[in-house]
Amino acid sequence: MATFQEFGINQRLLRALSEMGFEEATPIQSETIPTALKGQDLIGQAQTGTGKTAAFGIPLIEKVDEANENIQGVILTPTRELAVQVAEELNKIAQFKKVSALPIYGGQDINRQIKALKKKPQIVVATPGRFMDHMRRKTIRLHGINTVVLDEADEMLNMGFVEDIQTILQEIPDERQTLLFSATMPKAIQDIARRFMKDPHLIKVKAKEMTVPNITQQYMELPEKQKFDVLCRLLDIHSPELAIVFGRTKRRVDELSEALHKRGYGAEGIHGDLNQAKRDTVLRRFKEGSIEVLVATDVAARGLDISGVTHVYNFDVPQDPESYVHRIGRTGRAGKTGLAITFVTPREMDHLRIIEKLTNRKMDRQNAPTMAEVMEGQQRIAVEKLMETARDGQVHSYKTLAEQLLEEVDSITLVASALKMLTKEPSTIPVKLTEEAPLRSKKKTFEMNKSGKGKGKGGSGRGGYSNRGNREQQGGNRSSRKPVVRVRKTVDTRADR
Repeated sequence: MATFQEFGINQRLLRALSEMGFEEATPIQSETIPTALKGQDLIGQAQTGTGKTAAFGIPLIEKVDEANENIQGVILTPTRELAVQVAEELNKIAQFKKVSALPIYGGQDINRQIKALKKKPQIVVATPGRFMDHMRRKTIRLHGINTVVLDEADEMLNMGFVEDIQTILQEIPDERQTLLFSATMPKAIQDIARRFMKDPHLIKVKAKEMTVPNITQQYMELPEKQKFDVLCRLLDIHSPELAIVFGRTKRRVDELSEALHKRGYGAEGIHGDLNQAKRDTVLRRFKEGSIEVLVATDVAARGLDISGVTHVYNFDVPQDPESYVHRIGRTGRAGKTGLAITFVTPREMDHLRIIEKLTNRKMDRQNAPTMAEVMEGQQRIAVEKLMETARDGQVHSYKTLAEQLLEEVDSITLVASALKMLTKEPSTIPVKLTEEAPLRSKKKTFEMNKSGKGKGKGGSGRGGYSNRGNREQQGGNRSSRKPVVRVRKTVDTRADR
C-alpha cells in the first residue's frame, strides 16, 4: 500500500489527512491520485466505501488556486445526502488550505444557496437538477471550472439525470479534466465517457475487493409472511447498537418502521418522499443513537456514512445485485466487524446466487431463530446487565434493602426475579404488512458476464433497470401479483435533486 507522502502532495493536505486518521491509501486512491495529479481524465470503477471521495478530492484540492475566487471544481452526485457527505469530507481535507466546498441540492431554499455562493467557494458539490437551476439563473458561472467529477454515475443514470449531465458537460469549458466514478459501466455511461472525456485512464477495483472482508454475510430462506417476526427475533437476539433495515419500496419502509415502533423498537424510516428537514432529523437521531433501527430504501441510504452501524438486515432482496454491495457497505467500516443478513423467499433464490457471483462471496445459510433462542438471548443480555451493575460497585445504598429482602425470600428466587424483570419479553402485538411480490426474472435478464456485471434486457448493465424512479417504485396492487422486476408504476425520484 502507498502512503500519501509518496504522492508529493502539499504538506497542509498531508497534515489534514493525518488528523483525519488516514494512514495508507486504499487501492482506488493509490491508482487514482497519481493519475489525477497529472491532469489526465480517468474512469474509476469502484463501490461506495472504497475511499473514492478522497481519491478524487485530494488531487482536486491540490489543484485549486487559493487566490482564484472562481468556482474551479464541480462534483455531481445523485442524492442530497451524498452531496452533503462529499462536501464535508472535502472541507476536512482542505481544512488547512483556503479552499472551501459547498453542497448544492434540491429541497433547500435556492436563495439561501445563492447567498452561500456569494462567499466564493472554489468547489461545488451538487445534484444535477439543482446545478442546472443555478446555471440557468447564472448564479453559478462556468468559465473558471477546470475539473468535473461525476460521482456514482450509474446511480445518476438510474435516477434519470443523464440528459442533465450531458447538458452540464456541454456547457462547461472543454479545457478541463473529467473524472468519472461508477460501480458499473452500462452503455449510457460508456457513451458519456466517449463523448465528453479525453483518452480516459480506466482504474478498476476488482470484484473481490468490492465487499469488505470483515462483514459476516448470511441469508435466511423463509416465506414473506414470516419475515417480520423473524426480524424482531433477530433484533432481540443481536440487540444491535445501530442497525439498518432495507426495504424495496417506500410503502414497505413506512409500514416496517411503524410496525417496529409498535413492537417497542426505536425505529424510523427514510425514503425519497421525505422532505429534507425530516430526513436530517431522522439521520441525526440515528447517528446520536436515540433511535436504534433505521429503515431505508436503496436511494435514500445511498452514500450515507454513519459510523457504528453493527447490523444490516435486507428485509427484501435488492432489485439489482449491485445494490447489495452498497447496502452491506453501511456496516463493517473503519476496521470494525459487521453482520449482514438477507431474507430470501424460496422463489428468489436465483437472485441470491447472482449476488454471490457478483461479490465473489458465498453467504452462510442460517435457520430462522426460535422463540426459545430469543428468550435465551434476552436472558443472556439481562445477566450481562446484572453482572455489569455488580462489577460497577455503586450499590451500597441498596445493600440494606437487599438484606431485608433476603430475610423474606431465598437468594436464588430473588436473583431469578431480578433477571425476569430485566429480561425483555418478545412482543406479540399483531402487525400487518402489505405483501411484496417476490422478484422473478428469466435467467437471461440477470445473466452474468465474465466480468461479473449484470447484462440485462435494458442494456443498462444493471439488469435492465434504466427506467427513471424504478429504484423506489411504489408497491402496486397486491392482487395482480406482478413481479417487481417489471415497472408497474414509476415515481420520479428527481425530488432528490
